[in-house]
Amino acid sequence: MAKKAKKAAKGGEVFVVGSKVKDAIRKAGLRTAGDALDALNAEVGEVISKAVERAKSNGRQTIRPSDF
Repeated sequence: MAKKAKKAAKGGEVFVVGSKVKDAIRKAGLRTAGDALDALNAEVGEVISKAVERAKSNGRQTIRPSDF
């Protein structure tokens, strides 16, 4: 069986480690849908983008915890 090609968030970047996320979900006694990691990756990308914009709007070049 051929493996599926990994989909990435906009810009082609992968932000989450799929095996770690799946392990955490598995430890909770649940299974992971095939497209769940894509959705999580997109969410993480959005959080990063918002943090970048907040830092820039405050005239900083450093992301701080409060930006998230």
